[in-house]
Amino acid sequence: MRIAALADSVILAWGWRKWLIALVAGACGALALPPLDLWPLLVVPMTMAVWLIDGAVGTSRAARFRAAAVVGWWWGFGFFLAGFWWLGAAFLVEADKFAWAMPLGVVALPAGLAIFPALAFGCSRLAWPAGAGRILVLAVVLSLSEWLRGHVLTGFPWNVYGMMLAGQFQIAQFASIAGLYGLTLVAIAIGAAPATLGTAETRAGRWRAPATAALVLIGLVGFGLWRVPAAPVPLVAGVKLRLMQPNLPQDAKFNPRNGEAILNNYLALSDRATSPSTPGVQAVTHLIWPESAFPFLLGRTPQALSRIATLLPPGTTLITGAARAGEALPGESRPPIFNSIQVVDDEGSIVSSYDKVHLVPFGEYLPAVFDRLIRSLGLSEFVAIPGGFAAGTRRLPLTIRGLPPAAPLICYEVIFPGAVAPQGPRAGFLLNLTNDGWFGQTSGPYQHFAQARLRAIEEGLPLVRVANTGISAVTDGYGRVIASLPLGNEGVLDAGLPRGGPATLYAQFGDLIYAVLLAGFLLLSRLLPRG
Repeated sequence: MRIAALADSVILAWGWRKWLIALVAGACGALALPPLDLWPLLVVPMTMAVWLIDGAVGTSRAARFRAAAVVGWWWGFGFFLAGFWWLGAAFLVEADKFAWAMPLGVVALPAGLAIFPALAFGCSRLAWPAGAGRILVLAVVLSLSEWLRGHVLTGFPWNVYGMMLAGQFQIAQFASIAGLYGLTLVAIAIGAAPATLGTAETRAGRWRAPATAALVLIGLVGFGLWRVPAAPVPLVAGVKLRLMQPNLPQDAKFNPRNGEAILNNYLALSDRATSPSTPGVQAVTHLIWPESAFPFLLGRTPQALSRIATLLPPGTTLITGAARAGEALPGESRPPIFNSIQVVDDEGSIVSSYDKVHLVPFGEYLPAVFDRLIRSLGLSEFVAIPGGFAAGTRRLPLTIRGLPPAAPLICYEVIFPGAVAPQGPRAGFLLNLTNDGWFGQTSGPYQHFAQARLRAIEEGLPLVRVANTGISAVTDGYGRVIASLPLGNEGVLDAGLPRGGPATLYAQFGDLIYAVLLAGFLLLSRLLPRG
């Protein structure tokens, strides 16, 4: 049987050949991620992972752990290398300052992240049963390693393996029950199920796991079809949003010399007619601009606020990203600067703000353990803020006239499952302002939007997303895209605001359901026949 021969060749491979197989298998997994979303290819990395662990042999438990961990590192390195290549674009925005460090983002980061699957492969090998049970063991341990990746050292849950299935709209609805990590658990098990086709001793043993995986897939699709209503979600009465996507080059966006030209562009673009019934900003209730819209402090630039007030008709509100200066503490020479969302009324007054809580390490601030060393070399974070941004203290709902309470999320804050809802009463929608201009026309912005869309499904809340270069969009609480602007386009997007639905199971219980599934998978792994 050809599959059996392939399995044997992987299991018996040794040395660099085994590492190369692991590297290529992991890299294939990135093809299942946005923008390609070739989700059937998740079978390649997950099935190969089973066979690679099968072949991790040794004369002691420690030797078997090491053998599996090494091959797991190569597998993870391939996945993250192929999934994060686009990070290199950020280092070329100011190439004279940061191009030298490109290998740190493109190679060193994947190498560090690969430690998580390395540990997962090693720990799986220590509990490795015969038969189909090992598929469930891998799903449990590998998904747990992804949960850890999303939490350790402030967390980095980008391209979690469950995103291989999240591009399939109906299947993604399972996240409303178990979240991204529950979807990850199921994705790994489904992808690894064909491993028994090449290793089981009996015909029943070969087909039991793949057939079960197919039934689970059908069940997930059926649940998605049942959950999502055929009719559109009703809109919030009296709300007409205008999303402004300026598509500014990143190297121009943060240059203070461009401040006036940028504001002029924003004002002109925001007042663009989009249809006979929408001649300009006069026809909208809320105008929304992207993250870090200006290369100056909006709250300390009254001329800019005055021009914004002139643009806004009575009753219209501007929601914009902006840097905000706090109060300097005693003994400090400069005030803290926050990456914020600010709400400006039609009189040019800033009426409310939200300060970003979860900053991007090395992008917006330098972690304390590296700060002194990196600054001693004359280097800095990417943002042009001396000392980097300061972090906000709490994630609270943002009050905006005429809108339900908003869950404000700046840039990559939206990638953290279970952490997007603010404290207090349930929000009415997710508001994500971002600037993906750092990454150009690459996979990064598509991956970012896909994760934001999955948060809408998890929470059962509509998403309003405004990005400098795209993808700007409005989705309902089922993740259906109501309106969008493509990556790399300048324009404005007019849309209503879908109503939020009732709290999903995931919104109510978080990762508790994922934990229950983990326990069920572990129990089942011990009960399955070994043939």
